[in-house]
Amino acid sequence: RQEIMDHYLSVVRKIVENGVVARCHLEDITRADIHGFVLPFVEELMNISKESGVDVKIRLCDTMGYGVPFAEGTLPRSVPKLVNIFRSELGVPSRLIEWHGHNDFHKVLVNGTSAWLYGASSVNGTLLGIGERTGNPPIEGLIIDYLSLKGHDSTINTKVIDEIAKYMQNDMGINISSRYPFVGRDFNVTRAGIHADGVLKNEEIYNIFDTAAILNRPLKVSVTDKSGIAGIAHWINTTMNPKEEISKKHPAITAIYKLVQEEYNKGRTTSMSDEELSNLTRLHIPELFKTKYNEIEEIALKTAISLVEEYSSKEELQNMQEYEIVKTLNYLIEHNKSIQMAYVTDTNGIQVTDNISQPWIVKSKDISKKGDNRKNRDWFSNVIKNGKTHVTDYYISLTTEKLCFTASSPIINLNDEFVGVLAIDFNFSNLTGAIEKECKTF
Repeated sequence: RQEIMDHYLSVVRKIVENGVVARCHLEDITRADIHGFVLPFVEELMNISKESGVDVKIRLCDTMGYGVPFAEGTLPRSVPKLVNIFRSELGVPSRLIEWHGHNDFHKVLVNGTSAWLYGASSVNGTLLGIGERTGNPPIEGLIIDYLSLKGHDSTINTKVIDEIAKYMQNDMGINISSRYPFVGRDFNVTRAGIHADGVLKNEEIYNIFDTAAILNRPLKVSVTDKSGIAGIAHWINTTMNPKEEISKKHPAITAIYKLVQEEYNKGRTTSMSDEELSNLTRLHIPELFKTKYNEIEEIALKTAISLVEEYSSKEELQNMQEYEIVKTLNYLIEHNKSIQMAYVTDTNGIQVTDNISQPWIVKSKDISKKGDNRKNRDWFSNVIKNGKTHVTDYYISLTTEKLCFTASSPIINLNDEFVGVLAIDFNFSNLTGAIEKECKTF
């Protein structure tokens, strides 16, 4: 033992001599000889730290998961006593004590939290607890426990927990149990009708905390023959997001409930899927659903806004030099066939370029050109009034005689000065057609 200790200590001395913080792993500490070897060894490590002025960290490794979170337990298994003994008998500061646990006995998270409570400054964790054999403390669990102990921490964004889990499942192919805490598909899903009725009255009755605000996971109700009318109403209100809450007394809810009961009377044993419930809702409350046209129209408007804001922020437009504007808008037109034309005005509404249009467009004699005053146009006046991107109503283009709309956005230079307005005319049919084609492709 002494030979091993001396050899290890010589390595640590070499490390700290070079000004490097040593991190010493006390492997399998929950089965170790604490007083006969571990304490004398750590005491020597602390002496090296004091002599060198360089920190030596102590990592307590519950390698086989034998640790227990009880202060009444005995050494070496009691996590509270393990952490405390290094602090009380050797004076090891909390900032140098670290806990590393394993889940062989289903105590990995509570042991890590117990180590925190009794003086360890840090606990090792992995996403979803994935690690050797039974795994390590799950980081998402540690985060929730940490916040439970410390309160709000503005530096922590708990909503990414769900995003990370989705990435691990969808992109990395990692299977996550539907019942896995915080991220499993059903972790905050209730099925009993009495529970659903309670949720409608007060969500706190059957939700562990505000899962929507903290994890971006609203409480859900899984509909079965036991869910009742309240369960169906809650599913519709949380899944379909109606503008006004649908009461469980709504006649359509009763109709859907009867159809669900018919399924189970025929011998069904599985929960109703979201797709099935969506179809029943579409049949009985069709006003909750956007048509395919509405969805494509919404995407088209978002696309137009994104494009006009992207180009209005380009430096070539911010300089308000005609040559650079023409060059940039020609590129825009060439790479976006749904755009009819684009143009720029100064702050007074005077057009600083001719209309930059698709080569196949035959220009009308009455079409606007460089030098024209456009200040009375809706797309200009609204930008001036609100200082924000504006989208006009649909109109028939004088140039192409096609249905179109104009998206316009302020041009702000690098000094945050308003210097002009970019306007883009979109051919509605071409834009929505391209989006519909893209949607079918994916």
